[in-house]
Amino acid sequence: MDAKIVTLKGIVGGGYKDFWEFEGRYRVVKGSRSSKKSKTTALWYITKMMQHPDANLLVIRKVYRTLKDSCFTDLKWAVKRLEVGSWWSFKENPLEIVYKPTGQKIYFRGLDDSQKISSISTEIGVLCWIWIEEAYEISNESDFDMVNEAIRGGAIFGNIFKQVTLTFNPWNNQHWLKARFFDAEDADVLAKTVNYRCNEWLDPSDRVVFENMRIKNPRRYRVAGLGDWGYVDGQVYENWREEAFDATELERCGATSAAYGIDFGYTNDPTAVFCSHIDLNKKIIYVYDEVYKKGMSNELIFTELNKLGIINEPIVADSAEPKSIARLRSLGCLRIRGARKGKDSVKNGIDFLQGFDIIIHPKCVNFITEISNYGWKEDRFGNKMNKPMDDYDHLMDAMRYATESFSRGKLYSFK
Repeated sequence: MDAKIVTLKGIVGGGYKDFWEFEGRYRVVKGSRSSKKSKTTALWYITKMMQHPDANLLVIRKVYRTLKDSCFTDLKWAVKRLEVGSWWSFKENPLEIVYKPTGQKIYFRGLDDSQKISSISTEIGVLCWIWIEEAYEISNESDFDMVNEAIRGGAIFGNIFKQVTLTFNPWNNQHWLKARFFDAEDADVLAKTVNYRCNEWLDPSDRVVFENMRIKNPRRYRVAGLGDWGYVDGQVYENWREEAFDATELERCGATSAAYGIDFGYTNDPTAVFCSHIDLNKKIIYVYDEVYKKGMSNELIFTELNKLGIINEPIVADSAEPKSIARLRSLGCLRIRGARKGKDSVKNGIDFLQGFDIIIHPKCVNFITEISNYGWKEDRFGNKMNKPMDDYDHLMDAMRYATESFSRGKLYSFK
């Protein structure tokens, strides 16, 4: 195998020297968007696995289906950036990456199937490294402890070491990650904060986005721009909890009605699809699935709706996008319609939803992030206003659209 020499500065850039060199048990990196944390982590693992022939890696997110478009893609990018593509192979079903010269593997698992985490056994060497991406999604510390145990025990070969790396956006200062890793001194922990300013390859237009955010939305800038902890004060919805349930069983029992909504986005904002069952008698909304992606054409949205099995169901979408609604209808989503917006529609929709218990399936990680951060606007004196903030609101808007016929009565059209 031909030797290849690369430099940390040339490949990764600045801001991560301590991260690259740390060999303690936990590397915990919180940071803003575009701060290179995931890309740098991917580069580290590809580089280090090639240097340590007995090391294997387990990559984890709360929901398995989110791994392909995040960590798996970042690791493929790292292989390409390091120009070592001929030495690695990639499999998508199930997700797996293999270093061909030795047979070392990168495994991918989701906490939605935790039994597959505890049952991993390596053919070559040992499972010594774990990368938990979007660790903020893991709301229960006990779930992390279970993952942490996956690399306990067993012999260690040569000079490799056991280590867990957690990367995430710090949306809420009440999260267990802060107390466990950032509030206490521990020589075995590297707790690091990064932001977009250390990304020397960030596109100038993206820098403008952050600078505009700094001026127009300083609260969001502190978190999404600088990587500081988010402070949630005055949540719009406090009537929710995360809980596993069987959506198919709810539908079979016939006590609930389906409610689907879409909030359109593209470049800067995601398109958000909200899927739920609503029990009007018990005043419960069961949130069972979601779509949350940027850059989606109407054709891709239709494909996602088809995967969800709801193209023939009534769907209420943002009426500010009539062309998108018309296109989805022409593609075959015949029962989609625009939301009936009007004076006080947002306030009335929120008032209606506050009267329900909102039960959220654990796989709806974006919905949980939004609803736990969705707060009331403040005036310049810091007083709460009777309007929600324009942030963390894509799935929140989609939920209002989806449930408006239950709060305002059904709308009938005749053709």
